[in-house]
Amino acid sequence: MIAYLGRRLIQSALILLGVSLITFALLYLLPADPVRQIAGRSATPQTVENIRQQLGLDQPFIVQYWHYLTRLVSGDLGRSYIQRSEVTELIVSRLPASQLLMLGAILCELLIGLTMGLVAAVKRGTATDQTLMVASFVGVSAPQFVVGLLLLYVFAVRLGWFPIGGYGTWRHLVLPSLTMGILGAGWYARMMRSSMIDVLRQDYMRTARAKGLARGAILFRHALPNAILPVIAMIGIDIGIFMGGIVVVESVFGWPGIGQLAWQAIQRVDIPIIMGVTLVSAFAIVLGNLLADIIAPFIDPRIKLR
Repeated sequence: MIAYLGRRLIQSALILLGVSLITFALLYLLPADPVRQIAGRSATPQTVENIRQQLGLDQPFIVQYWHYLTRLVSGDLGRSYIQRSEVTELIVSRLPASQLLMLGAILCELLIGLTMGLVAAVKRGTATDQTLMVASFVGVSAPQFVVGLLLLYVFAVRLGWFPIGGYGTWRHLVLPSLTMGILGAGWYARMMRSSMIDVLRQDYMRTARAKGLARGAILFRHALPNAILPVIAMIGIDIGIFMGGIVVVESVFGWPGIGQLAWQAIQRVDIPIIMGVTLVSAFAIVLGNLLADIIAPFIDPRIKLR
């Protein structure tokens, strides 16, 4: 386990290094000038040049990137160009909202997706199976802003069950979590159906049925633990995606997460915030995948950590 964790930590460090390099290079090549955003339209060329020198943006790419890496190693994500605050503080202040939305979205997609996939597998080839798979396809294909606006109109405007937007209570969490969960639920339903059908065809499942075991025991005690392994890997990826925040969903519902923070930074070409949110999201994806790999052997002892 220690050797495995050591290798994974080295791989994770290299992945984060690659993400930081690619993101920094793309931002460096952007035609938009962050200095102009800071100085304003009425600034003189001399003022613009002074700001550029103060921020170190007049230096070559490799020098700028090296300075960024040296600060990053010490935990310094830099300072926002526009808000004039530490990026670490800005991200930390938004993390609780993003974490809450992440947990709500994962719970929604698992409850909806796994249930749909399990029922579709058991009812394979029937009208129920076809209906559920069509519904999952619609959920995967529908744009999130359309789903969000539709849920807002039905459940907030027409029925008045939930607030239109904001943050603070469980009622504010339901609609954005459901909006994000519907997309993931479609993927989970299709994956769960395929995995469950494959497991139900195995010889040991036929043996269990021949022994007269109850249908529920066969499904939940023997089939589900084996069929759910691919789902665990997907949850690890979802942790990173949701931690990064779905910008559209957070914008539609006015949810104050780091995705909304990133969208504001993109509009203002606030490079330190964009870099900070990107690295936090990448770290969350790496951590989620690592946790999924560690948990998998406890569910299926046949899986070995290598």
